[in-house]
Amino acid sequence: MKIVLFGATGNVGQRIAREALERGHEVVGVVRDPSAARTPDPRVTLVQGDATDAASVAAVVAGADAVVNSISPRPGSTGRAPSLVDAARALIAGVRQAGVKRLVVVGGAGSLEVAPGVALLDAPGFPDAYRVEAVGGRDALAVYRSEGEGLEWTFLSPAAVIQPGERTGNYRTTIDRFLADAEGNSVISFEDYAVALVDELEQRQHVGRRFGVAY
Repeated sequence: MKIVLFGATGNVGQRIAREALERGHEVVGVVRDPSAARTPDPRVTLVQGDATDAASVAAVVAGADAVVNSISPRPGSTGRAPSLVDAARALIAGVRQAGVKRLVVVGGAGSLEVAPGVALLDAPGFPDAYRVEAVGGRDALAVYRSEGEGLEWTFLSPAAVIQPGERTGNYRTTIDRFLADAEGNSVISFEDYAVALVDELEQRQHVGRRFGVAY
């Protein structure tokens, strides 16, 4: 499978690239400035592109079997945080223009429900430091749901805490409900999140919807 991966040099993107390569897939990494970026693996070719620009998306994803968006909602080297909503609309338009149907998106945990109709980001105690990006992720998910008809999109929400760790290959899944363990902890490693995402690329269990993963 040829995978075009936006945000290939980020914490999540690097792990996705590595997991996909180890399974024999081809990965092309898309970054804003290839000259200033280091490839996560010698087998990954970095190309210039912008996930928030539909024409740029269409140009770099042509010929791909699947597109993965793992851009961060936080300011990068440019000092500017990309809009996840702008990226959602540009990716939808760009992959359609290029004739690519499969689109998998790295999402956030804030839109998962802690109770029916109550999102984690609206629950008491949600950290203010993460509210802006959580709202952006929720709004981007709404765009995929309302405007992604005809595309084989999937939005993958991690646990509340996603961090470096081991690749165990183990995880639990949910659709819209927030997942935590018996002690109330909601955690997934970058490595096992990548396992779940590449599993979804290969197995196509959640086409046209969001799902989440946690231990």
